[in-house]
Amino acid sequence: MKIPSTVVLMRKTEQDFNDPDDNDLGNKKKVSLKLISADIIDSNPDNKSAYWEDRTFHVYFEWDEDFGTPGAVLVHNPYESEFYLKTITHQDVPGRGPIHFLCNSWVYQNQGSRIFFSTKAYLPRDTPEALRKCREEELRMLRGNGEGKLEEWDRVYDYSVYNDLGRLPVLGGSHEHPYPRRGRTGRPILDHKEKTENRNFKYDLFNDKFNIYVPRDEQFSLHKKVEFQINNWKSLIHAVPPGSKACIMGEFESFQETNTVYDVDDGTSGLSKAISRIGKFPLPQVIKEDRVAWSSDEEFAREMIAGLNPLLIRLLKEHEFPPLSKLDPEFYGNQNSCITKQDIQSNLDGLSAEQALKNKRLFILDHHDSVMPYLRKINKETETKTYASRTLLFLRDDNTLKPVAIELSLPNEKGDKFGAVSKVYTPTQDGVEGHIWQLAKAYVAVVDTGHHQLISHWLNTHAAIEPFIIATNRQLSVVHPIYKLLHPHYRDTMAINALAREVLVIAGEVLETTFYTGQYSMEMSSVIYRSWNFMEQSLPNDLKKRGIADGDINSLKDLDKLVIEDYPYAVDGLKIWFAIKKWVSGYCSFYYKTDGMVQEDPELQAWWKELREVGYGDKKDEPWWPKMQTREELIESCTIIIWLASAFHAAVNFGQYAYGGYSPNRPTGSRWFMPEKGTPEYTELANNPKKAFLKTITSQLICFRVMAMVEILSQQSSEDVYLGTREDNWTTDKEPLSYFKAFHERLAEIEDEITSMNEDGKWKNRVGPVKVPYTLLFPTGEVGLPGKGIPNSISI
Repeated sequence: MKIPSTVVLMRKTEQDFNDPDDNDLGNKKKVSLKLISADIIDSNPDNKSAYWEDRTFHVYFEWDEDFGTPGAVLVHNPYESEFYLKTITHQDVPGRGPIHFLCNSWVYQNQGSRIFFSTKAYLPRDTPEALRKCREEELRMLRGNGEGKLEEWDRVYDYSVYNDLGRLPVLGGSHEHPYPRRGRTGRPILDHKEKTENRNFKYDLFNDKFNIYVPRDEQFSLHKKVEFQINNWKSLIHAVPPGSKACIMGEFESFQETNTVYDVDDGTSGLSKAISRIGKFPLPQVIKEDRVAWSSDEEFAREMIAGLNPLLIRLLKEHEFPPLSKLDPEFYGNQNSCITKQDIQSNLDGLSAEQALKNKRLFILDHHDSVMPYLRKINKETETKTYASRTLLFLRDDNTLKPVAIELSLPNEKGDKFGAVSKVYTPTQDGVEGHIWQLAKAYVAVVDTGHHQLISHWLNTHAAIEPFIIATNRQLSVVHPIYKLLHPHYRDTMAINALAREVLVIAGEVLETTFYTGQYSMEMSSVIYRSWNFMEQSLPNDLKKRGIADGDINSLKDLDKLVIEDYPYAVDGLKIWFAIKKWVSGYCSFYYKTDGMVQEDPELQAWWKELREVGYGDKKDEPWWPKMQTREELIESCTIIIWLASAFHAAVNFGQYAYGGYSPNRPTGSRWFMPEKGTPEYTELANNPKKAFLKTITSQLICFRVMAMVEILSQQSSEDVYLGTREDNWTTDKEPLSYFKAFHERLAEIEDEITSMNEDGKWKNRVGPVKVPYTLLFPTGEVGLPGKGIPNSISI
């Protein structure tokens, strides 16, 4: 009998599938499809061919009961042009219903016959004998041989160190510069001594393919590529007019002048309004409702728990006052804080320093130890003039935070071994000292903004996820349940990371030229990576480590253990975390009934072993790695991976324009040290404090470059798939489908809870003086700059 089937594909033009030398349709080249039985070894039904005229078309396969259940389809493309095969669906197989094949892959002539499995999930031991060889051969092909040039039609996933960053040191593969691995491109080695890649093969933003190797199925879709190009052009158009003006006119003279670069309602309409909007940036949320609230102490502190980088603030414990340094005193001398209890006593709302410490009311944002080892070189060899910083904050009765002291430190001019030279600043709003206090907060923002982009964003999401993508594709078959679980959370990540290595993190490009860390940016991220711990990427573990959680948080019933009750990132994040974990737990427990099944799964064990020993090879001997011997270890590990790729990335990425699109709020650099009494700079600060502030932070020209960058990075695409949603028919197993439906419904409930809390005046930190509701962990987003939404994967 014939099985009616539907095939959906994407192609550029009809001519791509025509033989130009033959106008006889009957003699045209034909794409062949061949069924493979899941029940009969070496099944060999007749090949069926089709000539594609439409994107959706119908074919018929010969089938009888003896053939058994169709388990895979072989597809061969005889044309020189590739096509993108989306789905194949057998509409009605007697006794088996519809059978779906989610292909989502580019098919090339050079690939020979491609195999696509049905959406049925199998652990290796449960794989039908007829499909085992196909399963194993497909994985061998995806691993490649680790050598030679890689072509666009290759589907090889392999590892490499970061040796493609220009003059920067190679990151990864050494104790001095450890780093997660990235995908191997196959570009030739340029410098065999330094083992750096030849960079003559560059990414072309306006080509429809990458000119450096990224597995084609990991690249942006044609639609997203066009959308991405349009967004880049828009941001470029926004930046060019004010950038040109900056080159001619120099620096901002006032905060009013900074506002002229934004598209604001000036009362005009029609053509006049359209003309006035050309070359204008959208108005960032942080100044949309109130132009000056960003500069308040309350907002400065609030953004440490509800802004772009709400990941670092930690409890200051009784035995830690004054704050201590972990830098080796043999090399760096005394780096301990010089903040005294007397410095903060008057700002503790009637409490003594001892009472504030005992009652868990003092917190610290510490950017001292991570900055100090590089600070001398940064201040000497770049245009930056900045400080290592420690900021102490007090938790008030209404659960808001206020800064009570800022310590700014420089290396001793006599040498590193002589320790730090530090000065403490305390809050005041009066006179020149009030202006000094505003500058002190700006210096803190400079180093926090750098840490956010380098560590919280790039290292802890983009770079950290790539080894998981590579290992998953190399060691877990597409029919493996864990592959099916994780695959939606990898979409577009290798592509955006390859692009970042070409235009963002490489020597001489955006990261180096706009952030205070300059040419030491990536090297500093490597040093900080030494303390990276996979298990601490779990949100409950992170909160406990920072003292934000008073004990273990094992469920939402433990929210009362939060020391800062009104901590929007922590509260919303824990709701998302436990929703993910419940979904993952149900899913994994369906396929793995016992711990023994985890231990006896050869693909799973090979995946975890390769991930530790190769993908994270510089950290392979760390004791904290899960052994992957129990279901709980599998559940926790998969929860962390999904959390990092979705919610964590959303929290640190999609608010970049909302908060960083206004440079005075999140400056990326500082050009002058704090003015000292008796100097012309101090006099200028006293006479024209706003102009002095603007002259100190990021230059006008760099400001526009940063604004263009964060506008692009904050964009959400029409192709984004949000957490709790995925393609239909992704599995045939009903119980996992019911778990996923419950996950989707729980996320909808969380959206309602977030909206309700944002509207409840009790929770002051959720909106703050700037009147920007905290929505960075609101699951559903929309195209553009919504400041909300959790895409499944790191796709921008």
